[in-house]
Amino acid sequence: MNNLLFYCRPGFEKEIAAEIQDKAVALECFGFSRVKDNSGYAIFECYEAADADKLARRLPFRELVFARQMMVMTHELTGMDLADRIAPIIAATAEYSVCGEVRVETPDTNDAKELTTFCRKFSVPLRQALRAAGKLTKEETHRRPVLHVLFLANDHAVIGYSYTNNNSPFHMGIPRLKFPSDAPSRSTLKLEEAFHVFVPEDEWEVRLTSGLNAVDLGASPGGWTYQLVRRGMMVSAVDNGPMAESLMDSGQVKHIRDDGFRYRPSKKNTYWLVCDMVEKPARVTHLIASWFRDGLCEEAMFNLKLPMKRRYSEVEHNLEVLREWLRELEGDFVVQAKQLYHDREEVTVHVYDLRQLARRKSGAFQ
Repeated sequence: MNNLLFYCRPGFEKEIAAEIQDKAVALECFGFSRVKDNSGYAIFECYEAADADKLARRLPFRELVFARQMMVMTHELTGMDLADRIAPIIAATAEYSVCGEVRVETPDTNDAKELTTFCRKFSVPLRQALRAAGKLTKEETHRRPVLHVLFLANDHAVIGYSYTNNNSPFHMGIPRLKFPSDAPSRSTLKLEEAFHVFVPEDEWEVRLTSGLNAVDLGASPGGWTYQLVRRGMMVSAVDNGPMAESLMDSGQVKHIRDDGFRYRPSKKNTYWLVCDMVEKPARVTHLIASWFRDGLCEEAMFNLKLPMKRRYSEVEHNLEVLREWLRELEGDFVVQAKQLYHDREEVTVHVYDLRQLARRKSGAFQ
């Protein structure tokens, strides 16, 4: 096989198919996509023998909006003997180099949920067998590829691999986060996941630290404000709706009853701008761009709510509009976007200026 397989949110198979088609052509790798509605994955079949591995190495995973994981698909095993599913998997890896980790996974669908307990239990004997066969290092290491075993049914699995410098580090591409019992709403997990995905952990002490000033547009009841407060930031929560009393009692939140599209701070001392307002993507895009144009923030995280149709093209259009605005400014801006696990009909966008960040890091470690 010469295929690339992508995990995605169920219902967004056509979006990742359209996205990978565009990205592959840009790298002069040609092929076609195979999708099944609500399957939680899509397959890109390459015409040239080496192109799947080429894409796995050269197509930046971090730039893919709708992909949770990307792997080279080498074998599809069907009708496996339920008494011995390990042997055919070992045989499928015969030409693999030694891998540093094995992940036994399923698509993120309701139908596949019944396989999760099996996958968890099956991981242990499979790991032992792979090590005995010399196909897996004795200890997990990020210096070797990841072996993926994706079960579609109890006798049906896809075998493949990904590169640790160009994949999701999470099992099934999903960060495992626990909902804080004192958070005002479940939307808090969107921003927490965004921090894990977009901000390297070794930079949290500079970019997600106490003492920073933040603005949350459309804050009520405070799900995103909660994530900023728990990290010690001082937050201006902008919304005409009420804020959770627990947040107001923290002494770190100033509730500003105003329209998030009209509000502007009186001082230019805001580091984080966050926004999760239900509004047309174009309007939110222009709002965020105007904050950077006016020098009102250094880093931003916001969501774009997607239409029912043409979701991929809508995202691409708004990201390009944002980049056009930022190109007119002094700075070296980075724009990242991802449909996160805790997102639904939306994508999360992250913007920051590399030059400003370098100056901040330099000052923090002097």
